[in-house]
Amino acid sequence: MPPLPIPAPRVEGMTVTTGVPLYWCRYGRAGAPPVLVLHGGPGAHHNYLLPHFLDLADEFDLLFYDQRGGGRSKTDDPASITAQVQVDDLERVIAELTEGPLTIVGYSWGALLALLYLIDTAGGSRSPVPARLALVDPAAVSRAHRTVFEAAFARRANSAELLAMRAELSASGLRDTDPAAHKQRVFELSVAGYFFDPRQAENLTPFRVTGRVQQQVWESLGEFDLAPQLGAVRCDALVVHGRQDPIPLASSEAVAEALHAQLVVLDDCGHVPYVERRDALFATLRPFLRADPAAQ
Repeated sequence: MPPLPIPAPRVEGMTVTTGVPLYWCRYGRAGAPPVLVLHGGPGAHHNYLLPHFLDLADEFDLLFYDQRGGGRSKTDDPASITAQVQVDDLERVIAELTEGPLTIVGYSWGALLALLYLIDTAGGSRSPVPARLALVDPAAVSRAHRTVFEAAFARRANSAELLAMRAELSASGLRDTDPAAHKQRVFELSVAGYFFDPRQAENLTPFRVTGRVQQQVWESLGEFDLAPQLGAVRCDALVVHGRQDPIPLASSEAVAEALHAQLVVLDDCGHVPYVERRDALFATLRPFLRADPAAQ
């Protein structure tokens, strides 16, 4: 089935203060409480979160941007794109495009990027410190947890159910009768291992990850473990994790414990809660994003 339609943004542009121009766009009401949404990857782009995250656009001014090396922020610059480069870009995006108390919603790698930025703020090298930080199925917080994730995802991608779904598609003749629909379905099956129920991998906005960027960013982190560094951070935080996410729940538990954050675990949900448990996810995010962190 075709991807769901995505409306045009209220406003869009390219950054002028980052090392390379980065594409950004806004949805929602001008003057509403601002929320910066960080997409996953690394090396992907923002619009695969759409239109689902636009559920929040009735109440918030949503700012998205394509991180360096992906989407409409691709670059021919041969310089390595490291995690530190992404953090530096985030700092400049915040300074250029936001004002007032900073609220960030980070998904997957975007959540880890937000944590890297947060750790830098604790060292006094970044400003401002986020007032609110919502982490949705954050990427593995340590190399050890990432190794567990990689093995779990490989098992799922080669499960009997997914192999049967691929065989069904191959035998369907769709490649010849409707090449566009076939291409869409191939993409959906390529990411179905992230789902608790792979049959829910439908109507997804397709995206492409720039492999060079993804590899460079992860390699730049080395044998990382962010949880011990989060103990010095003070930020009003929420962590949401699908119980059946191939990223181990223990990773999000470590983040929540280090940040003294609320942890909400969604049952019957993998790594894509904005599809699998859409109502539950946004019912969890809304009151947190509305709350005054100074009053908590």
